[in-house]
Amino acid sequence: MLIREVMNPNIITITPVIKLIDAYRIMQGKNIRHLPVMDNEKLVGIVTDRDLRLATSKLAEHPFDPDTEVKKVMSYPVQASHPSDPIEVAAQLMRELKIGCLPVVEDSKLVGMVTNTDLLDALLLLTGIHQPSSRLDVRLLDRSGELARLSTLLAEKKINIHSILTYPERENKIRLVLRIGTIEIRSIAEAICKAGFEVIWPPHIACVK
Repeated sequence: MLIREVMNPNIITITPVIKLIDAYRIMQGKNIRHLPVMDNEKLVGIVTDRDLRLATSKLAEHPFDPDTEVKKVMSYPVQASHPSDPIEVAAQLMRELKIGCLPVVEDSKLVGMVTNTDLLDALLLLTGIHQPSSRLDVRLLDRSGELARLSTLLAEKKINIHSILTYPERENKIRLVLRIGTIEIRSIAEAICKAGFEVIWPPHIACVK
């Protein structure tokens, strides 16, 4: 999944000379937490609701007056993403920088914004949870053919796989988290156990330790 598929293209922007109080009112009125700062169609900064609260807080060593211009407290230079970036790259960057959003820039033009909420929505979509389905967790040996063997077993039982997420575990094993198109998950899990697979979810299956 790419950034262009999850970003918000309808961006509200402000100028560097707008007052802090006015920027805050825009956020409150539009129910948003991030505002890109544009100067002559160029992205020059970004300001968040947290920036505004901290800047004007009485607890700050030198609090700003609410009539101060945004350019005094905005963050710059701005770390941006590209519409063709994979969402996991954006998520990793946001995690490393401890930020809640990334402006999306293409050909030096601001074309969207992606937030941590957008990435959480993408994760939910990738899990297939929005479709009628059941969760199945299976631990496999990390070797070629194991996933094919599992998917063949499900296909033989005419079970559709809506999504597959995987991650490595210790001792040369990988964990599969699947959403499959059936509500009869326990009988399917038991059949998978009998075929020699280690089922982690649903619990209380014969092969689950």
